[in-house]
Amino acid sequence: MFRETNKMKELVQKSDRLINTVSLQLQRNIPKNINWNWRLNSIVGARGTGKTTLLLQRAKMLRAQKKEVLYLSLDDLYFTENKLVDLAKSFEQQGGTHLFIDEVHKYPNWARELKNIYDYYSELIVTFSGSSILEIFKQDVDLSRRALMYELPGLSFREFLSFSGVGNFQVISLTDILSHHRTIASDIIQQVKPLQYFKTYLQSGYYPFFMEKERDYALTIEQIVQLVVETDLRFMKGYDPTYSRKLLQLLRVIAGSPPFKPNISKLSERIGLNRATLINYLRYLEKARLVALLNQAEKSISVLQKPDKIFLNNPNLYCTLNPIGFSIASMRETFFQNQLRVLHEVALHPKTDFYVYHNQTQYAFEIGGKNKKKSQIQALENAYLVLDDLETGYDNQIPLWLFGFLY
Repeated sequence: MFRETNKMKELVQKSDRLINTVSLQLQRNIPKNINWNWRLNSIVGARGTGKTTLLLQRAKMLRAQKKEVLYLSLDDLYFTENKLVDLAKSFEQQGGTHLFIDEVHKYPNWARELKNIYDYYSELIVTFSGSSILEIFKQDVDLSRRALMYELPGLSFREFLSFSGVGNFQVISLTDILSHHRTIASDIIQQVKPLQYFKTYLQSGYYPFFMEKERDYALTIEQIVQLVVETDLRFMKGYDPTYSRKLLQLLRVIAGSPPFKPNISKLSERIGLNRATLINYLRYLEKARLVALLNQAEKSISVLQKPDKIFLNNPNLYCTLNPIGFSIASMRETFFQNQLRVLHEVALHPKTDFYVYHNQTQYAFEIGGKNKKKSQIQALENAYLVLDDLETGYDNQIPLWLFGFLY
């Protein structure tokens, strides 16, 4: 059993304590899609979406199967003097089977050492997690033939209802929503009134830590945003941390705007960044899952080309960064693109709000309140109105909340 050597004893005790205390009561649907038998899996995602909990829950389930598991966080002081690859070697030699590695982006040469672990210690199954800024296939060593990468998004509206104890519902495909939304919505409202909970989700339900009642939800999001901008983005090549305050200002500008079609020249003047730097840093914020950048469908995108529209990544960010002045229209459109982009390709439509490409068909969507008219989609094929404050729909008018059941 992997226990001894004085240097490692405290590390193992930390692992045991964390694995023993994690609860298996509430689990995400996403892990069902992970090939846990593959020898090198990568779990990336924004801060606060539950990557650490996912690793610990998997470790706990394996321990119940009598597997020898070890959880590590690479921001532990142990790794300032010791190498990950040496620990992995000792772990395997002493019968270790599953290694869970957290905060991998905070460890120098992480990609090279993971490659060596994969190549030389074939009895180990390794799962590592890190920030969504990780570009594991753009490192100086090739992990593309070795690692499978999965992204863990925040909670869907469906998951929020489940974690809140309101009701458990199956995932619904986009095809079924478009074809049978009225029947599906009618079945759901027999069990729960979705509009009763939807606004709460938009304000404070995307991150799993909403269940920690003793925690100040909005303050935690503010802290996450600051940590990403001031700490995580330092790992991006070319990022200048002296611009942190300007990026925080940029996020607040976006939070206070209607669906944001940026004038990059005016925005760069307001924030105090030149045009090229601003566009580059917007890409960094998107990798960190703080913003979502969308362009017109079938438009060729270059690195220095401005996005056609900027959203914050999820609705909760609007409520935190601008709790009084956020735009309802921004919230609606952000929710829609946020839930759809987990599984589908989403772009802007020239005549309405969004294109979604699915099953070799392009669908057009116009987002709005329940009184929005059909005029913008009347001449379009495969076009739908997606309406807020609507319990059930009719024909090509679909309730906005229902798109929260896609994952």
